[in-house]
Amino acid sequence: MRLGLMVGYSGAQVSIDMARIHLAEELGYDSVWTAEAWGSDAVSPLAWIAAQTRRIRLGTGIMQLPGRSPANTAMTAMTLDALSGERFILGLGTSGPQVVEGWHGLPWHKPLTWLREYITIVQKILARDEPLTFEGERYQIPYRGPDSAGLGKPLKSMVHGRKNIPIYAGAMAPKGQELCGELCDGILLTCMNPRRPEVILDHVKAGLARRTDGKTLADFDVAPTVAVAVGPDVEAMRAPFKQQLALYIGGMGAKAKNFYAEYLRRAGFEAECVQIQDLFLAGQRDAAVAAVPDELVDTLYLVGPPERIRDRFAQWKDSGVTTMVVGTSQPEAIRLMAELAA
Repeated sequence: MRLGLMVGYSGAQVSIDMARIHLAEELGYDSVWTAEAWGSDAVSPLAWIAAQTRRIRLGTGIMQLPGRSPANTAMTAMTLDALSGERFILGLGTSGPQVVEGWHGLPWHKPLTWLREYITIVQKILARDEPLTFEGERYQIPYRGPDSAGLGKPLKSMVHGRKNIPIYAGAMAPKGQELCGELCDGILLTCMNPRRPEVILDHVKAGLARRTDGKTLADFDVAPTVAVAVGPDVEAMRAPFKQQLALYIGGMGAKAKNFYAEYLRRAGFEAECVQIQDLFLAGQRDAAVAAVPDELVDTLYLVGPPERIRDRFAQWKDSGVTTMVVGTSQPEAIRLMAELAA
């Protein structure tokens, strides 16, 4: 199992803990991942990290589709990949309707079609087999629609970049997981129940079965983010994760459209998710946090003393995970995970 380190996105003040990243690189971590929500972007910090590292691969987990045209994303990928010595991993995702419509001001409409067309265009640009043309439901290149100047012409990237820059997508829903299997090199997961890998892998396999390039699950990267917190007081270590899970299950989306809650229901926590979501949406946030069971935290994350984490890590070894993206700010956790994954 490979290890990645999740840096995520910044809080109120932008900062990057390079000591933590250097430690991960020294210990043999395969990759480091940045993210974006509605503050810091995913690419600028990754460029900063690239300039101060030598070996570790550099992934976006994720770059939001509504923030960039497919062509701009391909340009960014080729540029950062070249400047970093071919270390870039392009992680993409639609984000959710609140961010797409509330932050980027674009319609949340047919997200799977959007993702399919977007990835296909990026792949065509990277391949440089011919000048770019595309006829889709969302994208038309060259554009000839309303207000067109009529002057667009097919273009080919001036940069001769790496044609096979890895492309991953974030997907917690079944159809998105199938799409990852069909088009991508890997899948990024916000969380995963290692005891129920089939809830994800069955959909990935269905997508892989539609490929024509011979790629199988053995060639495909399954990369969930797993928070790790080392300390003697298990209950205290669980507390912030219960707050996080209550927010994701209860508040990251509407009652009828919450990808995180929907996944966790399928993964064995249906009754718990219903209760947490009902409490959160009723404004009873403290009660929603209290309703998050210890078992849910312990299933998704690794918390407690090193011996406990070592024991619980065993369930991940046969889960189908090929890259565990470690979420932690603790140097001791970074070291422990390197030891366990060796």
